[in-house]
Amino acid sequence: MENNELLETARNYGFIQDQQVWLKPFMNYPARQVGDVKESEDDSLIYFARRFEMFREKVNNLLQRIETSENKGSFLMKVLHMKEQIGDFDALGDFETLYQQLSTAEEEINKTIKLNREKNLAIKVGLIQEAEALQDSIEWKETSDKMKDLRTTWIKTGPVDKEVTEEIEERFRTVLEAFFERKKNFFLDKKQMQNRAYERYRSLINRSVALQNSEDWEATTLKLKQLQNEWKEVVSGSLSRKAVTNLWTEFRKAHNHFFERLKVKINNEKNQSKDKFYDANLEKKQALVSEAEELIHTHSLSEAVKRAKELQAEWKKAGPVHPSVSDAIWERFIKACDKVFEMSSLEHYIRKRQQASNEKLNGAEGINARITALREFIKSDRQELEVLETNLGKLSDTPGNESFRSMLQGKIRNFNRKIGTKTELIEMFNRQLSTSES
Repeated sequence: MENNELLETARNYGFIQDQQVWLKPFMNYPARQVGDVKESEDDSLIYFARRFEMFREKVNNLLQRIETSENKGSFLMKVLHMKEQIGDFDALGDFETLYQQLSTAEEEINKTIKLNREKNLAIKVGLIQEAEALQDSIEWKETSDKMKDLRTTWIKTGPVDKEVTEEIEERFRTVLEAFFERKKNFFLDKKQMQNRAYERYRSLINRSVALQNSEDWEATTLKLKQLQNEWKEVVSGSLSRKAVTNLWTEFRKAHNHFFERLKVKINNEKNQSKDKFYDANLEKKQALVSEAEELIHTHSLSEAVKRAKELQAEWKKAGPVHPSVSDAIWERFIKACDKVFEMSSLEHYIRKRQQASNEKLNGAEGINARITALREFIKSDRQELEVLETNLGKLSDTPGNESFRSMLQGKIRNFNRKIGTKTELIEMFNRQLSTSES
């Protein structure tokens, strides 16, 4: 604003008297001295007009901040303070207009505060109702968290009218205190139940430990089973799962100790009779093996095949032998039978070949023909074996492939055994050749 405008404004709202600068009366405010003439009267008037412009700028800035703020209530004290300054701020200007502007802002802020307090009251009543709906809950963890959330929301919610503040604060506090008092009493009772359950478990454990080395086998077995039944009847719901698990482990340790000792005793008694059973079966199977190994020397191959099948049926009925010799004696038996079956297949092949070529092979020629055929058979077996081993090597190591893997491994063992049997037959024929040549 130019000096001339400022001087005109100053003369409209102030005057000079006895070298003093005065503000004219306005509203309910009387005229008052705002300063002294320092240099000239005009300069002094302009100075105090500039001070008014500065004050008006502060008012305008405050009103603008209020207009753009979401929390208008926070500016109430600033507005009231600035209204107070109007009565004693040393300046010359239209203070009445500023007063009206600040009064309007004050009125709007008070309306906003009233609306906010009504809204806050509605929120807090809702929080109270929500807390009252939860106060009888026994979902302690979930409800405690919810109650704490309600309390946090309550604290963050602004004030309400003073007339109802004490009433709703007391109502909310009573609901929360009632819930947390119930929770405290519940866990006190739970702790007492835990102590009773723990002492009951400890008694059962101590009684079990006292029995674990007993040699009164029958009576102690009954006593320990009774203790197990008593354990099941203990109400353990109040104890933590970890605590119950640890106690159970200790309880079972004493029982396992006794029953392991009992198991050893029973097994020792069983083993004494089982050894006799194994020995008898072993004698039977040794006799079957001896007979099977002699079948290859039987003149009638068809009779040998028939008898080998009968021996296999008898083997199944002979019963188990001790695991330490089971595999070895089975290998001897199955190889002896395989020799008979392989020899039968070989003779069938030679017979068909002679019929097709209308030739009759005798002596060394016949033996060589059989050796050649066996080598061809072995070659074919090894090709099959290679395919099986390749398939096994490509099979992924997953649980779903276990049954297929076992089947392949079984076939591989069978082919290895067949190759071994044919090899032994070749060795037998070679010995026959050596004998005939000598």
